[in-house]
Amino acid sequence: MDKNDKIALLTNQLEDDLVERFGTLLGSSALSKALGYSSVDALRQSITRATVPVPVFKLPNRKGYFAFSKDVAIWLAQQYELTRNSNE
Repeated sequence: MDKNDKIALLTNQLEDDLVERFGTLLGSSALSKALGYSSVDALRQSITRATVPVPVFKLPNRKGYFAFSKDVAIWLAQQYELTRNSNE
């Protein structure tokens, strides 16, 4: 299995887990947990500084920011591979 296949497999597993836990669309609270922020305020600060690692967006008549589980899963899988490769 090559590197891209491993990332795709991990991405699918992570996405399945995120969707099961939070749904397809992650709100601010779930998003902060999934990305490892210490709080929702820390996530908001990252959004303000434009350093949040996944695309986030607002929805009309809804509070907070949102992101797709798939985008979070892709980023987490990529970070895992990068960390794993740098440790070898």
